[in-house]
Amino acid sequence: MRQVHDRVRKAALTAILAGAAAMLGPGRGEAASPVQFDMVRSNGLPATCAPRGHAHVTVSELGFSERFQIKVEGFRANTTLALFFLQVPNAPFGIGWYLADLTTDATGTVTRTLTTRANDETFAVAVGNAPAPKPHGAKDAGTNPRFNPVHTYHVGVWFDSVADSVKNGCPAFTTPFNGDHTAGPQVLNTGTFPNNFGPLRKVF
Repeated sequence: MRQVHDRVRKAALTAILAGAAAMLGPGRGEAASPVQFDMVRSNGLPATCAPRGHAHVTVSELGFSERFQIKVEGFRANTTLALFFLQVPNAPFGIGWYLADLTTDATGTVTRTLTTRANDETFAVAVGNAPAPKPHGAKDAGTNPRFNPVHTYHVGVWFDSVADSVKNGCPAFTTPFNGDHTAGPQVLNTGTFPNNFGPLRKVF
């Protein structure tokens, strides 16, 4: 009889703990449902600029990091784009960091999957000034400004070159948003989300 009571108590305790875990939701080290969101054309682009351009992103937790998958559609074939995480989606953008290049196929589509930090802890920080390398001469800063942690919850996509921008009916001006700082304008971003609540903030 005592063994029966012990089994009943253990079963009740297991049920209580399971219910509490369900109410709390997944923890930091546990898998959660993927977060999905869309990227739209950037503010201020002319109607001729990649009018069908858009992207869909799926972020899945891996425990130690995140799987960031982006599918870009609606561009000319063989268009190369540069992917960034950003402080705010539209100009002046704030802090941004370079993730990857995306080159469309013959149908104007590209899908890339990255393993990176892409959740509510994504941030940049500079606790002090330090010398910085200048592989591109005057295009690079020789030192950094000091700043407290700044979270980068938004996503942006730039044309990798002015030529790619023009090929897609977009403006012909240069920005620093590629590896050698000769990118074209931004074309996609997460501007449907508030500046201080980009979609990566939803990934726990």
